[in-house]
Amino acid sequence: MKRILILHAGSGASTQTVTLLDQQVEVRRLGCAGDPERIRELIRAADGSVDAIALEGLPLRLRLGRATRSYPLGQQAAALAQQTPVVDGTVARAMLERWAVTLADRAQPGIFAQKRVLMVPGLNHEGLSQALGRRSAALRYADPLLFFGVPGLPGVGSRATLDSLAGPTLERLRDFKVKQLLRPYPRTRGTASPAFRWADLLAGDMRVIRDWAPLNLKRKTVVAESALPEDLTDLRHRGASYVVALYDSLFTGEVSWRWSAASVEAMLVALRSDPNAPLNEDTYLDLLASLNWTPRIHALQPHEAGINRYAFVIHPLNAAFIRKHKWFAWTHRLPDRLVEAVVAQFPPVYFGAIRGGVSAATGQRIEGHLISLGATPRQMMLNDERFTYKRLNLAARMAERLGARIMGLGAFTSVVGDAGITVAHEADIAITSGNSLTVAATLEAAKQAVTKMGATDLARGRAMVIGATGSIGAVCARLLAQAVGDVALVAVDPEKLIALKRTIEGETPGARVTIATQAEGLVETCDLIVTATSAFGQRIIDISRCKPGAVICDVARPPDISPAEAALRPDVLVIESGEVRIPGLDDLGLDIGLPRGTVYACMGETALLAMDGRFEDYTLGRNISMERVKEIYRLFRKHGFKLAELRSFDKYVTDEDAAHRRALAAQLLADPDLLAKTRAEARAQLERMPRMAKGVRESSFAEWFRNVRNLVSNAIVGLTGRMRPADPPTQHEEVQG
Repeated sequence: MKRILILHAGSGASTQTVTLLDQQVEVRRLGCAGDPERIRELIRAADGSVDAIALEGLPLRLRLGRATRSYPLGQQAAALAQQTPVVDGTVARAMLERWAVTLADRAQPGIFAQKRVLMVPGLNHEGLSQALGRRSAALRYADPLLFFGVPGLPGVGSRATLDSLAGPTLERLRDFKVKQLLRPYPRTRGTASPAFRWADLLAGDMRVIRDWAPLNLKRKTVVAESALPEDLTDLRHRGASYVVALYDSLFTGEVSWRWSAASVEAMLVALRSDPNAPLNEDTYLDLLASLNWTPRIHALQPHEAGINRYAFVIHPLNAAFIRKHKWFAWTHRLPDRLVEAVVAQFPPVYFGAIRGGVSAATGQRIEGHLISLGATPRQMMLNDERFTYKRLNLAARMAERLGARIMGLGAFTSVVGDAGITVAHEADIAITSGNSLTVAATLEAAKQAVTKMGATDLARGRAMVIGATGSIGAVCARLLAQAVGDVALVAVDPEKLIALKRTIEGETPGARVTIATQAEGLVETCDLIVTATSAFGQRIIDISRCKPGAVICDVARPPDISPAEAALRPDVLVIESGEVRIPGLDDLGLDIGLPRGTVYACMGETALLAMDGRFEDYTLGRNISMERVKEIYRLFRKHGFKLAELRSFDKYVTDEDAAHRRALAAQLLADPDLLAKTRAEARAQLERMPRMAKGVRESSFAEWFRNVRNLVSNAIVGLTGRMRPADPPTQHEEVQG
């Protein structure tokens, strides 16, 4: 049996036999109370009788940042041993810390991601600071505060400052007594330092962290070499979320003392196959590769354990949404465009947490975090793609810091550029646009709405998709062709329409597919119309021409159709795209413009993937896979998600409302003259309304030009005795305008 001696700075003595690399090791711990003379006596007595001696608290070398210095007291003590190797963990520590952080990150992905890290201290923890620094948003050192009482002023404790001061700092630390290194600059336990409040993660020595950390450690993580039960109890009472103990799981049984890199290195020295092998990283590397362990991750707060977290990006739809926020209430007298342009430049802001959501099938709990950009859709369109990408990348890093492992792109953020592909490529977190569930929920909502309006055989109707070549429109068209069989596709790009028509005819033989670049000639024949455009400042559909009893499902956010337009034809039902209810979520606790407990389908997809543990890029780009739409709908049903009640402009569609619309539709179908009169009156009122989509009016010049053209056209026609309203512009003209 191998035997090692650990000389530590405390008091008392104990012996324990542990198993490492399938070999038993007798570990004896002796306290020396930080007395160098006592340490020297114990080393002389143990020399030659044990296989290795570990010094805890009496380093042989000091390392801070890139600087290293020998520590005279440690060097003098180690030189007394003539036969037994004396180690302090210096050689193995950096390697052990880097590997342990990697293993912990694999065990609980994202636990360190984008956290603000404070090294407490960074002295002789270079491997830990390197490993966490690669995963963190920012890393600082508490060493100036701990050893010299320097307050946490801006810049003090940063890596750049540390590197410039590390050498002089170590020169001073070389003269410190052992007790000064172990018990740094005196302080009152539990009082708060700004650096500790700033940090999300405290890493270093457990004793120092407990002494220096504030009493309130809510939602913070602590990383140390080892954690005793008393450490966990104290940190739990302070509200800390997690403790990561790097080395405890190397040894079986209850943790009875704090394990350190020095003790692990001493055991590696004792267990090396060649007793003459040099004590360097290469020698330890083979032994380390044989160690099968994962650092212990203690979830201290029961309500936080076992929760899968997600994030979702939202943004204001227009200036009115911006003014709802308390920060911008004072902007009500400023022009909308100015308010939007200024707020668009803001970095993402944390909007709030959505706590709740439990799978009906597995019991998996989820928690969401809303992050808001400042840009409205108009601002996203006015700026280049990188403008939005940059802010989404910042949002992704914020999501990781909050513990989320997947982020959904809400509303217009899923439309900009390549629909999430670039964001997913540049972010470390999984990304989804949410469009797969949007499609599934939209079609399910459309089916319910058409049924409410009296359809008995959906396969005998006709459906139209406006914006058919877009990411949502294309897959809606393909799935509708399988269900309805007769579809009309409208988009501004003829080449893409031709390609989509061929795809549908290949997938669904016998389907009747009509394509067009404008909707006006097809509206009158359609029972269901799905609008999924990204157009602004134009009229997407002439509702006056709609078939009596038709259903319009407006997928776009902001919507393509205004309440004023819909009111012109009370026999036509305009519904919002499918919204969903997450099981176990009764109240979001936040106002996102939806009824209590209801979320947009794109957000629902993000929550659903988190609930199923699918932390992967799911729906990206403009070519949505029908297989993914079907798969997400299966997950939707598996976990107990529900489609929310149908709504039309923020009002629920009741059975009474549907019956009233059916009666109006039946009356119009039975009386062709009344239908013609109703359409003409609606058309006349529609012409007097400003053209708009997404809540954005047509540009003032274009509107002025259109009004002048209509006046001139009507005057000319009036002179010829054939007065009639001017023909509406084509959809091409609208897009160009």
